Amino acid sequence: MDEKQIYFSELAHRLGAIDIGSNSVRLMVAEPLRDGTYRILDEERESTRLGRALDSSGRLEPEAIELTLAALRRFKQIAEGFQVNQLKTIATCAVREAVNGPDFCRRAKDEIGLEIEVISAEKEARLAFNSVQRAFDLTGKNVAVADIGGGSTEVILASGNQIESTFTTPLGAVRLTEAYGGVGGPMTDHDFAALLKAIDGQLRKLGKKTNIDPHLLIGSGGTFTTLAEMIMAQKGQVGLPTRGYNVTHAEVSHLVDRLRKMPLKNRRTVSGLSPDRADIIVAGLAVIDRLMRHFKVNLLQVHNRGVRDGLILSMMNNSAAAISQNPHDREAAIERFAAACSGELAHGRQVARLAGRIFAQLAPLYGLDPADQPLLETAARLQDVGYLINYESHHKHSYHLILNSGLAGFQPSELEMMANVARYHRGSQPKKRHANFRQLSSEDQQRVKQLASILRLAGGLDRSHSGQVSDVVLERTDDELTMLVEAAENPDVDVWGARRRAKLFESVFETALNISWRGKIALTAETDAAQAG
Repeated sequence: MDEKQIYFSELAHRLGAIDIGSNSVRLMVAEPLRDGTYRILDEERESTRLGRALDSSGRLEPEAIELTLAALRRFKQIAEGFQVNQLKTIATCAVREAVNGPDFCRRAKDEIGLEIEVISAEKEARLAFNSVQRAFDLTGKNVAVADIGGGSTEVILASGNQIESTFTTPLGAVRLTEAYGGVGGPMTDHDFAALLKAIDGQLRKLGKKTNIDPHLLIGSGGTFTTLAEMIMAQKGQVGLPTRGYNVTHAEVSHLVDRLRKMPLKNRRTVSGLSPDRADIIVAGLAVIDRLMRHFKVNLLQVHNRGVRDGLILSMMNNSAAAISQNPHDREAAIERFAAACSGELAHGRQVARLAGRIFAQLAPLYGLDPADQPLLETAARLQDVGYLINYESHHKHSYHLILNSGLAGFQPSELEMMANVARYHRGSQPKKRHANFRQLSSEDQQRVKQLASILRLAGGLDRSHSGQVSDVVLERTDDELTMLVEAAENPDVDVWGARRRAKLFESVFETALNISWRGKIALTAETDAAQAG
């Protein structure tokens, strides 16, 4: 074995990530470290404009396809040169939308040997957020995170380290440039006004879908990094790190107005602006300007990483999960999530225990799937995570937080089920006009109704938050169910709480429900009667 072979044989686990975007293709080769971080061994970027003319044709152009395949071929060779243990390739907006996107992926597999995963906009947003939360301390902050690409912009609204909601918009820098001009010469006032109007129209569609008011905007991706480099060049701060660099809304507005009045050849000479981004920078900066206006934030912090970084972190987490067979990992993840959001751990555990007891007794009577019991119990423990946002609508926020949690040990379909069940632990009953409920299959809608009705009862049985109910016993007669509540002392508040929440249960299971206490008093009376007999 020669010196080079010995060197490589002693290397740690190495990962490669390729991100195929609408504007460029990027490679990162990284080596995970023992402290949970990684060091970058190599990075490469090529601007192939794969998403060029996608809006007008609906297809990836042949020339752009060939440029992208050539870049992928080189990137694979670079990764192999570093002897990566795992190489992951993802594609985003352009390949996701193009009619011939699947053909492009087949060519990459057949000709280069690369399996491309075309990720959803939601996964793209989550990867970007994973990168941000590792780089910034988000504790106690409401933030908007934006990732601007060539074909789309993903927006994440989060409270602390928990995602509340994600949105995707067709506000890509390449797409907007093609639609509103300003490529070769200065952008006219008319075209610039039309560009801003289009951006504002898309942002208005986000509506009031969240109660989060962001304290700041964190920008991920090349447009934001370029913005920081141009501002630093203006201020004579060249050489400072771009990560965490602060930019005000006024600085963004002034810069976009200055650049949009320049012809392209002049833009290419602007300090801090890469010549291959000069044609699309006005549209990209306009998106930033209107995002800050829409969310009413004056401060932007720049993040110089993004989807690739999130992908590397995801690969590291998946590798760690595959190695670890600890049965307590899932349990620990649930506890950490609940503690970070609500702090209602004891109440959640009590409600989960009682919900599990009710479910176990109902399952043989009504043919419930035993696999749903752990989902119900987890939903019970996480029902109040929405407190992180506010109390009033916390059940709605719990839905979004659970859905976007990426909680270890659960499949996306399981997270969706638990999120819906937690959504209906209080407030209105499930309705088909609710988007989260409407998108479920009829079978899953029925499961949500059943599990949510049980969760409501279990929550009522700890209305006092005292944990005094020790057990529940169900008895069925021909025309009703009787729930006997066991507690050392009279749990009148908890029985009252359960009775108030019984309506959905009675409707779903088509039975009357009688709830009463079976405690010391009742047991003593039974004993006395038996002795008297």
